[in-house]
Amino acid sequence: MDAYFKNINQELKNYQRAIPCLLVDLDILDENITEVLSNFRNDASLRVVVKSLPSVQLIEYILHKTNSNKLMVFHQPFLTDLASRLDNKADVLLGKPMPIKTAIYFYNNLAQPNNGFNPFTQIQWLVDTEKRIEEYINLAKQHNQKLRLNIEIDVGLHRGGFSSLENLSKGLSLIENNQDFVEFSGFMGYDPHVVKLPKIVRSQKKSLQLANQFYGDCKTLVQNDFPELWNKNLTFNGAGSPTLNLHKEQRSPINDIAIGSCFVKPTMFDIPSLKNYKPAAFIATPILKKFSNTTLPGLEKLKQFFSKKSAFIYGGFWKADYYYPKGIKQNNLFGASTNQTMINIPKNESILVDDFIFLRPHQSEFVCLQFGEILPIRNGKIQQSWQLLNNF
Repeated sequence: MDAYFKNINQELKNYQRAIPCLLVDLDILDENITEVLSNFRNDASLRVVVKSLPSVQLIEYILHKTNSNKLMVFHQPFLTDLASRLDNKADVLLGKPMPIKTAIYFYNNLAQPNNGFNPFTQIQWLVDTEKRIEEYINLAKQHNQKLRLNIEIDVGLHRGGFSSLENLSKGLSLIENNQDFVEFSGFMGYDPHVVKLPKIVRSQKKSLQLANQFYGDCKTLVQNDFPELWNKNLTFNGAGSPTLNLHKEQRSPINDIAIGSCFVKPTMFDIPSLKNYKPAAFIATPILKKFSNTTLPGLEKLKQFFSKKSAFIYGGFWKADYYYPKGIKQNNLFGASTNQTMINIPKNESILVDDFIFLRPHQSEFVCLQFGEILPIRNGKIQQSWQLLNNF
């Protein structure tokens, strides 16, 4: 660890400017991609989760390395940005139901696609209620364009979606009766509760069994009661980074697995099911000022009792943990700041002004967007910066 970060510290000190930045190590990313592919079912599709990797080049890099053309998008500005970049082979599934007003805005403010992407046939809009289905049917009528609808089902997370076969039948009937305007494209059932529920509440094995059982019952309902809606190309999406490895078996009801965070592994994903993955994303920020002790406002006369070395860094208050050098901590008496945060440094640490310290993000989806770009690292060297998706 020392050699690794000392090298990157020197790279950053030689870089064109010194501000807080987000780093992605491409060599570690490659290792994580290899780990994903080595455990992936050959009869399932890999869908890259855009919110966890909101950079144009980062998404393209992972799509290329995984030989995928499928994306899951959670944010309308991202969808608008991507619609102008994607080609006619891309398949986009919304990761959450969009308010109909947002879908209307999307279609009314489309830039001219450059590479043949069709925003009507290549997007699966997620619908979670009968009302939402009706709204999207009306939208299709207004545009005189058929829309693809993927139905969210509640496999145990209880965050929305159809939770009973009776209600699901009503939703499917709406689609069946309006096939000139909407097409049933499949189901989405998210199951992170399977690995996050305390064992005292329900075992992982039982949670997975119940989730898979309901998912399978939903598929059977379509086959038996709505055969006109069934076809071999339906998307049955599920999983996520935490439960990726639980769907290795062929008997899993899903054929489309959405993952994102495991590629860069922020701290929220330091969980047993992802133990073979390595952190690939780091925040780096320079030290602006350094002191031999800690002096607090109003307590100047007591500074001899605060013997820890202190420093102020450029920025702070990110959703992140201090990672390197080891032992660095935020000074909680001084408090966090988004401008200059005071940190305390171990006595034996010889870090200097203009050196960089490193943090690990708690998550990638929000933290990435606080930086103007991503700096990729390859073989310990900073590469050409990567741009973020448009967030507005």
